[in-house]
Amino acid sequence: MLRLACSAEGFARARSFTRDTLRGWSLGRYADDAVLVITELAANAVSHAVPSAAAGAPEIRLGLAVGPGHLMLTVSDPGDNAPVLVPSGDSALEENGRGLCIVDALAEEWGWTPRPPAGKTVWATLSTRTPT
Repeated sequence: MLRLACSAEGFARARSFTRDTLRGWSLGRYADDAVLVITELAANAVSHAVPSAAAGAPEIRLGLAVGPGHLMLTVSDPGDNAPVLVPSGDSALEENGRGLCIVDALAEEWGWTPRPPAGKTVWATLSTRTPT
């Protein structure tokens, strides 16, 4: 797990941590998709969850885990609001609002879990199975 400050440096650390960890697990070929998913989940946390969180120095936590046939990516944040997937229809050319559409397109599945007493974890799984 990696704790991140809500800043540009935090996003850079998230990308670097994800790439380095996957290389260490001999899963570097999944790094591009994993970095994109982690970046989108972290950006959503900073944009939507952190502003609604209690006062203090908010942080998000990034997690990576490998299982049989998949890679689990998680971002935990202090907000209680559920992530909302906005259909891409007319918003395809919008500058913002496509993060979960990107996650949905790349992930086998994604979802979220409340983290009592406050906060949530948003997760996504990427397949590591060899195509047959």
